[in-house]
Order: sequence, then structure tokens, then C-alpha cells
Amino acid sequence: MNFCCKPLNKFLLKLFGFTMDYTVPEEAKKCVLVFAPHTSMWDFVVGKMVLDVMGLNVKFMIRKESFRFPMNIILNLLGGIPVDRQHVRMLPVHIGNMIKKEDNIAVLIAPEGTRKRVEVWKKGFYFIAQYAEVPMCLCYIDWGKKIGSIGPVIKVTGDYDADLKAIQDFYRGMKGRHPE
Repeated sequence: MNFCCKPLNKFLLKLFGFTMDYTVPEEAKKCVLVFAPHTSMWDFVVGKMVLDVMGLNVKFMIRKESFRFPMNIILNLLGGIPVDRQHVRMLPVHIGNMIKKEDNIAVLIAPEGTRKRVEVWKKGFYFIAQYAEVPMCLCYIDWGKKIGSIGPVIKVTGDYDADLKAIQDFYRGMKGRHPE
């Protein structure tokens, strides 16, 4: 659901000094949207504004503890999917099935899994794309250059290490809101 209006989001992004490329690859209409770097809630807010302007049906995973009243109403309107971090073993299958059932859905996932600095990304985003048989579209907000968009489309090859290297090479040098 596009909760916010496109003209308002475009205006706010311009006001904040961001330059955006709103070109939407055809694959982005049914994919896993890999989002990095994710260092602040503002990375998500600005990123979600960009994706809304692009007209994508974006869903995103967020810990279930965030779905307490009244935030649950807002998160549901924005496309939030509650995740119980104690029971993530079947998450790729659950989210993959959700993607398979829809014709137009992009699930936004931050592979860091948190806003804190991490050395190793979680693998769930990859296995969700693999199970759902959809590509991964690399989206970003680079606060250093004040630019954001959807970058390359990566097809899952089954060689996790090679695919991850290509993904991380794309994000190398980009800065989150709080790069430290």
C-alpha cells in the first residue's frame, strides 16, 4: 500500500537535498529488495519514501515487538511484516510463499539485520529470493552523496559466496546515516 502521497514524498526528498533516480527495473515489481547500508531508522524512512514514489508494492520485515498498539496500525498500513526473531528457521519459506502468491510484491530486507554495525550479513534475504525464485534488486540510500535508487538486479545463482561478493561490491563505499 502506498500510504504516503507521491508528490509529498518527492517534495520532501528534494527538500532534504536528495537526488533520486526513480527508474524502476521491470524485475523490481516482484523481487527481494536488498537494502543497505542500514544504520538508522532514517535510512528506512527515506528509502521507503523513494520506493513509494517509484510506485512499488513494498513489504518489509520488522521485529514483532514493534507491532504494539498504536504502532501496529501504522506498520500494517506501510507494509510491515512482523518477524519473531526466536523462530526464524522457516522465515525464508514463509516469506518466499508470500512472494510466490503475489503478482506485484517487493519485500525489502536489510541484510545487516539491525541498525548496529555488523561484520557479517544475515543470509535470509538470499534464501528468500532463492526459494521464491525471484531476483534481488539492490536498493540504497547513500547519505554521503545524498542519492538513492535501485541499482543492479542480481539473479540468484546458488553460489552464495559469489553472489554475496557481487552484492557487497556494489555497496562498497556507500554511507548510511550513521556510518560509524
